[in-house]
Amino acid sequence: MLAEHRLKAFQDLVTQSSREELVWMNGFIAGLVTFESNGTSVSKEIKTASSVNKISILFGTETGNSKKVATEFAAQAKKSGINVKLSSVDQYRITDLVKEEYVFLVISTQGDGEPPVTAKKFYDYIHEQPLTLDKMKFSVLALGDSSYPMFCKAGEDVDSQLNKLGAKCIVPLQKCDVEYTEEAAVWFSQVMKTLSEGGNGNAAATPAKKPKGKKSYTGTILTNLNLNDRGSNKQTHHIEIAVDEEINYEPGDSIGLIPHNRKDLVENILTLTGIDPDTAVEFRKERYTITEALSRKINIIHLPERVVKQYAALIQQEIPDTRIDLLDLLRIYPVKDAAQFEQVIPILEPIAPRLYSVSSSPEAHSGEVHITVARDKFSINGEIKYGLCSDLLSQLEPDSTIDFYIHKNTQFKLPAASKDVIMIGPGTGIAPFRSFLAERDATGAGGRNWLFFGDQCFVTDFLYQTEIQNWADTGVLTNVHLAFSRDQQSKIYVQHRMLEYAADLWQWINEGAYIYVCGTRAPMSTDVENALIQIVQNYGGKSVAEAFSFVEKLKEEGRYLLDVY
Repeated sequence: MLAEHRLKAFQDLVTQSSREELVWMNGFIAGLVTFESNGTSVSKEIKTASSVNKISILFGTETGNSKKVATEFAAQAKKSGINVKLSSVDQYRITDLVKEEYVFLVISTQGDGEPPVTAKKFYDYIHEQPLTLDKMKFSVLALGDSSYPMFCKAGEDVDSQLNKLGAKCIVPLQKCDVEYTEEAAVWFSQVMKTLSEGGNGNAAATPAKKPKGKKSYTGTILTNLNLNDRGSNKQTHHIEIAVDEEINYEPGDSIGLIPHNRKDLVENILTLTGIDPDTAVEFRKERYTITEALSRKINIIHLPERVVKQYAALIQQEIPDTRIDLLDLLRIYPVKDAAQFEQVIPILEPIAPRLYSVSSSPEAHSGEVHITVARDKFSINGEIKYGLCSDLLSQLEPDSTIDFYIHKNTQFKLPAASKDVIMIGPGTGIAPFRSFLAERDATGAGGRNWLFFGDQCFVTDFLYQTEIQNWADTGVLTNVHLAFSRDQQSKIYVQHRMLEYAADLWQWINEGAYIYVCGTRAPMSTDVENALIQIVQNYGGKSVAEAFSFVEKLKEEGRYLLDVY
């Protein structure tokens, strides 16, 4: 129980703090309690002068979360009197690694268990170079998403490799799920406590908590409409899903879906291997029939190279490094018999969830969630194929059901209602901006809204045309500029429209507008950023370097946000 004067101070602090600050404090205090429960005294405050006076905090980020966490921790460490070198791993002078004494890394995992693009050089360097890091003491904070089979794999790899190179881990690897704030704060409080005691901690500490499962919803399909007109090269579906229970999401979030494998592919695999469809197998510590496992649990398309290598070792054949479907792999390099195929099951990986940006607003579409899905079509060796999940979604009939979960995006969020917003979203990148505009319309937000949208052809590919025109007519959209690349001889994209209206864009930015980009990472998001730098340079009177720094500052301030894929 707190004394009265301390209770009042505590209550004042709580009432004056934001939600994020309260979450951080909760994690920080939890970390202190952890030390007490492990028999470690916490009588000294964390912010007491540390006996370690210099550390490096490095981050590898894709969406900005790792940078945000690392920057916050660097600020806290500096307040404790520690000299901090903060750097992205792609800006870090990598040859300095052998000289470092205290290094703390915050790194996310992307795609198929890979490090962020910005961390690839660092990741490869520590795995390929014969380094001796026996002077180094370190710890790793790994950010990831437990829905994916390679949860926090990049962080695990970095932690393991630094150990192999002779570095000493002084605080154990902390793996964080999508809601990372509390666990990250616990990790950093452990780091600070260890530094305050001389920086010689022992990594044999508390085992990592099992990631919390995400709440699953079952929804009913209300509408499944192809937004593209006849003659289009594309097929983009607007899908409306009704949910009977209360569903908690915000504009900027996504829904996660785990698709099932096609029945004909599963049947062909069973026939080719000769295995009894009712054979019981174990996969990821659960028991299934082989039919159920192949249908609903195991990824059988585009197997990653690491799986193909393990398969080659198992059947003792030379197989080139490649990505290949399981059915094709079995046809070209067959197993001996059904018993050998059973040995293949443990090396296969789970079906990864697919994420789709929410294109609805909880204020405007109560009890529903909408998504915008491009049916993925591609050719391999002359054979037309479709994306597993997008193909399934495109064929869902009204009244059919689907299971999904909400994937929170803590960064890609609308600003205060009075703030101006610039949205750049070609193709299915329009999805979150339909959500943004519906939300701002429904809530009567006073900030101005400017949309840049593009696709191939005006007549066939103007997604959500009627809604966008209505928002423009009613003043919800202050400006809307369109770029249809194939309606003229020279292709026009959204970045070209940005340059056309550069003076006005610069004025909006100067007045505090927030910029959002959604769609394909390459080349779209790169081209948009280059156009933005050019606008800042030409209309802000800055050099190229100054314009680049200006855009980086927008990112740091949370005024330039990307959701790209």
